[in-house]
Parts: sequence; C-alpha cells; structure tokens
Amino acid sequence: MTAPRAHRCRPSPSLSRGAENDSPTGRPWAGESAQAAQTAPVASAVAPAAPLPVSAARVLRVVVPAQPSRASGVRRMVAEQLSYLRLPDEQLDNAVLATDELFANAVRHGSPDAGDMVTVSVECTDHEVRVTVADHSPDLPRHRTADDADESGRGLAIVAALVDDWGIAPPDPGETGKRVWFSLEIQGAS
Repeated sequence: MTAPRAHRCRPSPSLSRGAENDSPTGRPWAGESAQAAQTAPVASAVAPAAPLPVSAARVLRVVVPAQPSRASGVRRMVAEQLSYLRLPDEQLDNAVLATDELFANAVRHGSPDAGDMVTVSVECTDHEVRVTVADHSPDLPRHRTADDADESGRGLAIVAALVDDWGIAPPDPGETGKRVWFSLEIQGAS
C-alpha cells in the first residue's frame, strides 16, 4: 500500500466486549491448546491457505517494560499470535513492522520514566486484526516530514503506508496516557 492513510483521532473501539478471551502471555489464544495450535494445517508454499476462522474476538494483552531491548520480543509475540490466523506473508510482515514502529514511538516519546511500561494488545476477529500500543504520556504523536539525512521521524508514515486504518484513542478508564492503534482487514476472509 503506497497511499498514506488519514490520521484518525477517534476512539479505537475494541473488537471484543469484555476480557473473557484475553490471554496474558504469548501463548495460543484463550481456549486453544498448544497441541491444537501446533497441529493446525500449515499453509502451502504454492498458495496461502484461507485464514482460520475466529469464532469470537480474541484478545492478547501484554505489558512490557518501555525499553528498546524489548522490541524483538514484542515482534515475536505479534508474529506468533497472528501466525495462527494464516495471514498472507505480506500482511503478517506489515502487522509486525507497524507494531514495531508504534512500540518504538511509545518507548522513545511516550515513556519518559525509567520504570514505565507499555501495553501491547492484539485483537482478532474473522475480518480484522487490530493492534494497540498504550503508553503513559498524554502527548499525542504527530506526523513529521523527515529530511533524507534524518535517522528518525518516519514511523507514523510507515505505519500509515502498511495498514488499512490507524488512529489515537484516549487511555483506558483510570489510566493516563494514550493508545495508538492500527487495523488490517484480513485478506481472503469471507
């Protein structure tokens, strides 16, 4: 996707109602056994298999120290969870890269204190994947126009180019800061 998406400063409605499907770890989604996840049919190298249907919205939330060294673990967790959906490789890569950009922004700009934490949520339905990254800073992200020589300042432009929609939402009730989210429509979902 090459056209930048519009920035949306509106709430990110949860794809699920309630936390009954939350999983606090990078393990298979709630209600699935590790064996079932490991024995799911593998997509053919010739043509990707259709995404696995999700009977109800599934949510995974992890709280991670706001440290750059945690980025690789966040990328692995998102890739692992989304691999159960058998997304096309390009969509999986886009989701992981967009998550990485939002996590990097939350660490660099949204977590001024050494002990700060960042919450990463992955929500899936039959038709959509939504990733939300929450930090404790009320400062909203803003688009920058980076010069060719700049080493930073392109994160939100990268996110906008990779995803179907993205935006900013207020923090959860009782929390401070903000949530930055993106969504991807699952290709091939019926």
